[in-house]
Amino acid sequence: MSKRDYYEVLGVSKNATPEEIKKAYRKKAKEFHPDSYTGDDKKAAEEKFKEASEAYSVLSDETKKAQYDRFGHGFENGGFGSAGAGGFDFSGFSSGGMGFDIDLDDILGSVFGGSFGGFGSARKKKGPTKGADLRYNMKLTFEEAVFGCSKEINITRNETCPDCHGSGAKKGTTEVKCDECNGTGRIQVTQNTIMGSFSTVKTCEKCGGEGKYNPSPCETCSGNGTVRKTRKIEINIPKGIDNGQAISLTSEGDAGRKGGPAGDLFVVVTVMPHKIFRRRGNDICLDVSIPFVKATLGGKINVPTLEGDYEFNIPEGTQPGTTFTIKNKGVPSMRSHVRGNLEFKVEIEVPKKLNDKQKESLRRFAEASNEEVNKKKSFWEKK
Repeated sequence: MSKRDYYEVLGVSKNATPEEIKKAYRKKAKEFHPDSYTGDDKKAAEEKFKEASEAYSVLSDETKKAQYDRFGHGFENGGFGSAGAGGFDFSGFSSGGMGFDIDLDDILGSVFGGSFGGFGSARKKKGPTKGADLRYNMKLTFEEAVFGCSKEINITRNETCPDCHGSGAKKGTTEVKCDECNGTGRIQVTQNTIMGSFSTVKTCEKCGGEGKYNPSPCETCSGNGTVRKTRKIEINIPKGIDNGQAISLTSEGDAGRKGGPAGDLFVVVTVMPHKIFRRRGNDICLDVSIPFVKATLGGKINVPTLEGDYEFNIPEGTQPGTTFTIKNKGVPSMRSHVRGNLEFKVEIEVPKKLNDKQKESLRRFAEASNEEVNKKKSFWEKK
């Protein structure tokens, strides 16, 4: 039976880049490898896997690819199927086409390097690992965020077991080599089918891939090496912290395993809204209402700040919506502690009820200003 075109096998064009060829082979290998194939026709899947691997061994090699493009399968006698540089030796795939002893990570790792798509990852023994990071959500008042404060919180976390010091072993005992996997962390499982026997490599359940275990686990932590504890931690909230920002506390998270460092604690801040003030960067904004007489004639008013009233002189003829600035009454910068400003926008209070004397005074004012109170002026007359 003649061989299919290698480009057709991988489903790529002759102009495909090396990356496209590699990607196509990864897809085929995952689909048809005996360890991952889930269909019914395993014999056909086996052949397709071997076919895809052979195609990739040629098309991934620049020299072999050039020769194949020129001579086609006629170049096979030159060693396409050999186990030379970049090639595959398929003789170990079967005994008479029926027996298998395959580790997908070994095969594909030789092509791509490292672990392939998660296959074979169980082979890696667990070393020291960092503990998990923790998050705590904290609510602050507007004033607490501006001026900073100190808070005490309760955190429940995993801490190193005080009895076994994280080893998970009972005092006076030591770990021994796993007799299930003989210290390799892996076991070979063989299945007999009508197609033959298939062997796969799996993580040893007894030692969890470690290659060793302790027959006498610590009673305090049940062999986990950590215990749950609730601790009180004091948090110093810096001046000027804003909504959504976080404070990082190194090594205040869960304890690490196998001697690894503890995780970190992140305190995420939510600043409650203020009934008067609004924050814009490091500036504080608010609206201030003043009587229309004060806006007209000018004079002193009291402007609220976070530190009490501030006396401010309003100039005469102040218009609605005018914004004034009071320096250094805003939010301190977290980096330099230089404070922002306080900005207030003027709103004019128009009295809703006037007595006869007040109304008469306003009429005389209007007449003195050459304004007719009862006659409506058109838009162009006002201009």
